[in-house]
Amino acid sequence: MSRIHPSALIEPGAQLDSSVQVGAFSVIGPHVQIDAGTVIGPHVVIDGHTRLGRDNRVYPFASLGAAPQDKKYRDEPTRLEVGNGNTIRESVTLNRGTVQDQGVTRIGDDNWIMAYVHVAHDCVIGDHTIFANSTNLGGHVEIGDWVILGGACGVHQFCKIGAHAMASVGSVVLHDVPPFVMIAGNTASAHGINTEGLRRRGFSPARVNAIRRAYRVLYRDGLTMAQARAALGAGRDPSIDPDGEAGADLDLMAGFLDRVTRGIVR
Repeated sequence: MSRIHPSALIEPGAQLDSSVQVGAFSVIGPHVQIDAGTVIGPHVVIDGHTRLGRDNRVYPFASLGAAPQDKKYRDEPTRLEVGNGNTIRESVTLNRGTVQDQGVTRIGDDNWIMAYVHVAHDCVIGDHTIFANSTNLGGHVEIGDWVILGGACGVHQFCKIGAHAMASVGSVVLHDVPPFVMIAGNTASAHGINTEGLRRRGFSPARVNAIRRAYRVLYRDGLTMAQARAALGAGRDPSIDPDGEAGADLDLMAGFLDRVTRGIVR
């Protein structure tokens, strides 16, 4: 029995593994590659130079790999690359990149992208993220691993959100968000660290406490960014971090601060 519905349109040149399923009235463009185990629902459009990895699930009316919503775009052969094990729900739009950046929009592995989410051109999304319904990312946004964005969040172009951060429903993000930080509001401000999320992911009490201390250095001690960066490097105590895991968390925070371009949420 065919895994491709007879009403689906698969353009010549498209490369689909024999195990890929394609639902009714879906359209797959000539430069698309889809790897084993991926399921494309009905009424999905996948266009452009787009690759989907293994075991993804794409729900009805999603649009993947369409031209970027950028007036500078001149039909250059830019790309969308989606990893493995992602869930892409109804009416999600993932646009391909532009030559003004690296020419590619990247989605990692095991992400849960809910209905009506928009990921604009040149975004880079890590692994294990959750984007709730109607979240919108502007162009060139970077999202780290394990980030959770509540429903109807808006993220301004060029913003970065560090790993394990969390945004509440309706947050409007105009500045970079350091790793582990919880944000809320319009415009978004910091409200502590994502303690419960870290515990659920197996962070030890020592690691959580080290991250909490780093948050105080960054947000409560009245330091400049340079002073806070230096304090994070000096604040390690090997006697309570014999495995170096907390030190790695502080390195993640410090490395993120080195790359901040829009200031951080306050």
